[in-house]
Amino acid sequence: MMKLATIVALGAGLCAPAITSPRAADGGNFNGTWSVELVTESGLCDSRYSYAVAVQEGQVRLVSSGGAARMSGRVGPDGTVGLSVSNGTASGAVSGRLQARSGGGTWKVSALCSGRWTARRHSSQVAQAE
Repeated sequence: MMKLATIVALGAGLCAPAITSPRAADGGNFNGTWSVELVTESGLCDSRYSYAVAVQEGQVRLVSSGGAARMSGRVGPDGTVGLSVSNGTASGAVSGRLQARSGGGTWKVSALCSGRWTARRHSSQVAQAE
């Protein structure tokens, strides 16, 4: 049986994980790698999944994947996350909002399972001359 979690993870990601500052109208202010954790609250999926996703100019891409799952969607300039995910015949949706370093929302895969997701942004330290 196909891992339905992979479908959800794709969406979560990105859902990964948003900054509410008006810096970049194209979602670029959310650029970076995010750790996403999905928790199943009802249905047939495993209880918990963890994935890495990347956001670049508002587009979300799965970094860690265990299968042939596909994802499409965006992180809006205000941090709103809207994604569609699919794996074989199963499909689902992810929604939520990102903040500067974290985010969260909900996910649902057809009538099979649903739950919530949380995301944490990986910090990238850049040395600056003073």
